[in-house]
Amino acid sequence: MVAGHIARLLPLMIVYLWRGLCEVEAVPEPGIWSVPISSGGEPLLFRKILFNRTAVHLNFEKIECGSPPIKMTVEWYLKYHKCYNEFTTFKELLLNKDSSEKIEENSETFTCDPQLHSYTLRDKTPLSNSKHLDVVAQVWQDGPYAFAVHLSSDPKDSKWSLTVSTSMEGPHGYISASEWPLMIFYMVMCIMYIVFGLMWFVWSACYWKDLLRIQFWIAAVIFLGMLEKAVFYAEYQNINSTGVSSPGLLIFAELVSAVKRTLARLLVTIVSLGYGIVKPRLGAVMHRVVGMGVLYLVFATVEGVMRVIGTKESDLVLLASIPLALLDSALCWWIFVSLAQTMKTLKLRKNAVKYSLYRHFTNTLIFAILGKFYPFSMYLWFKIATLF
Repeated sequence: MVAGHIARLLPLMIVYLWRGLCEVEAVPEPGIWSVPISSGGEPLLFRKILFNRTAVHLNFEKIECGSPPIKMTVEWYLKYHKCYNEFTTFKELLLNKDSSEKIEENSETFTCDPQLHSYTLRDKTPLSNSKHLDVVAQVWQDGPYAFAVHLSSDPKDSKWSLTVSTSMEGPHGYISASEWPLMIFYMVMCIMYIVFGLMWFVWSACYWKDLLRIQFWIAAVIFLGMLEKAVFYAEYQNINSTGVSSPGLLIFAELVSAVKRTLARLLVTIVSLGYGIVKPRLGAVMHRVVGMGVLYLVFATVEGVMRVIGTKESDLVLLASIPLALLDSALCWWIFVSLAQTMKTLKLRKNAVKYSLYRHFTNTLIFAILGKFYPFSMYLWFKIATLF
């Protein structure tokens, strides 16, 4: 009776854990940039999805100018655009400067001499909420923005170098408007995993005499899911408060996520093979299950790390996700073939209770996989469309 209750709960638990696909797509957009530039260098372009009333700060550090003093002219442009990757260079932004979209621009001139080591541009906006840098522009609506900085000197052949420090601080902090919901999502998911783990622990403690080994592995997956969501939330909270991302923290989260997803898929595969239901042992099939798990772990790790060290426009990220998607498809095929064989065995044995349990398990698994592959299909279609 007790074992039956646990067996009924087991498939739903595993399917819920199966749904844990990679939510994060790349390193979160930074809120603070420090970029060195020297005479003859290209203008700088910063892109980010911003909240309304976000303050843009700009100053110069580590200034090195020769003698005699030279005049430096700084021009900056803040332009709203509907598409995130509409502008990739400063020249493209200037060509579209006269479009229907609003653009805010300004300039300032200062004297650069050997005694000048830093320079902060004067405040252009009285609604500054900055504690460190003066505000040179302010966002007027939610959406993607391009902020460009162009420096020139008089005379033009002068030698100089400096570091451009730019920050974009919104009403919620340095976090991007597109990533603020993700931070809330990871916080909620972490709480859900904690509640889920407590429920699983209480349920297992009540019926500890009837526990199978697979229940302990499910507890491990729940713990890994809680750790994964906690690390992702910590990373987004860190970039919101400091403006700088921590790739090491994200790589650790991706490794935990890869282990969790691998273990969840192995558990689904083992259940679909009928372990503990129609087969007391898997025998040689277990070696194939472990081999598939190791292969999936390798591909998931590579794909996760590529998303962290790559960029949102990088084709390498898409290239790394293709083998993982193919392996996931093969794993789904194996699972459903095994489920069909297990259900056929249960039907021949006239075990109506377990047959009904596996039928519901199969239906739930179908919905879970469709819910997982639909966003990936849309993402794949979008990437292919942008290539052509």
